[in-house]
Amino acid sequence: MKRIDAILFDMDGVLIDARHLHYEALNAALGPFGLEISHDAHLANFDGLSTRQKLAILSETRGLPAGLHGLINELKQKFTLAKIPTHCRPVFHHRYLLSRLTQDGYRLALCSNSVRRTVDEMIRSADLDSFFELTLSNEDIRSPKPHPEIYLEAAKRMQVQPDRCLVVEDNVNGIRSATAAGMHVIEVADPDAVTYDRVASALEAIARGAAP
Repeated sequence: MKRIDAILFDMDGVLIDARHLHYEALNAALGPFGLEISHDAHLANFDGLSTRQKLAILSETRGLPAGLHGLINELKQKFTLAKIPTHCRPVFHHRYLLSRLTQDGYRLALCSNSVRRTVDEMIRSADLDSFFELTLSNEDIRSPKPHPEIYLEAAKRMQVQPDRCLVVEDNVNGIRSATAAGMHVIEVADPDAVTYDRVASALEAIARGAAP
């Protein structure tokens, strides 16, 4: 009997190659206020966090006035949405992966630290939206990753026990979130590594009682 019932995917860096998109959009929003984040600093300190969390860090470390958070967040989302049509395209091995997992009887959900509109637009542009029975954004929960709430909420809505869920994540904040939720986790380097063979191997390992 299989031990996994549902497979939960992060979006950015897993199914959508959006790290650079978010980096560019955030800097475009910060530019008018004299701030910029280096690419290395973004990967090291901000990867996988919501825009609100990133702005809070900038207030603590760079003196960004908290009163600007709302405006900068709005600008960042505007720049992100403008870039989606050229950055988010259908990828064959991702569509194959989700199709095969569905055929294999697994239930699929998407759990992202991005805002709802970004989640919807990205997976629609990548032609992945039809595969998921549930999608959650950071607007659907109170505490974003690395807090475990988003993954626990997904399990609750799907009526699946957390220990029967496998999460596919690419960064430390998402991994902390899924681990704290009591779920099995696959760590991937980037969207190219998210393949059916990789996920199938992890499922087989879990069935044997080994780490994925």
